[in-house]
Amino acid sequence: QVQLVESGGGLAQPGGSLRLSCAASGITLDYYSIGWFRQAPGKEREGVSCISKSDGMTYYADSVKGRFTISRDNAKNTMYLQMNSLKPEDTAVYYCATTAGWLTQPLDSQMFDYWGLGTQVTVSS
Repeated sequence: QVQLVESGGGLAQPGGSLRLSCAASGITLDYYSIGWFRQAPGKEREGVSCISKSDGMTYYADSVKGRFTISRDNAKNTMYLQMNSLKPEDTAVYYCATTAGWLTQPLDSQMFDYWGLGTQVTVSS
């Protein structure tokens, strides 16, 4: 049974940092494309960042480029999202996701098969 469990969310001040973690079980993360998504109240879920398993390419939404960094630790079977220079508009529930398939449309949530339950990130002074 595949399980993804996020942690690391919370309250941060504008300009601050948080690091989200997503621990995987039931799969070997190294063989999967991985991604982070977020959903703010009243808005659709949007892709934040992903890493394609086929070529190792990373993708970022324009809104987070230069501020967020996606990574993974295969030894720990865990993926991360380092978020710096946080803004109030980054406030959302953040989800990690994986797929064994090919990412023909990176950052498209429909490309991903397995999802965590989400962790709340709130950026406010």
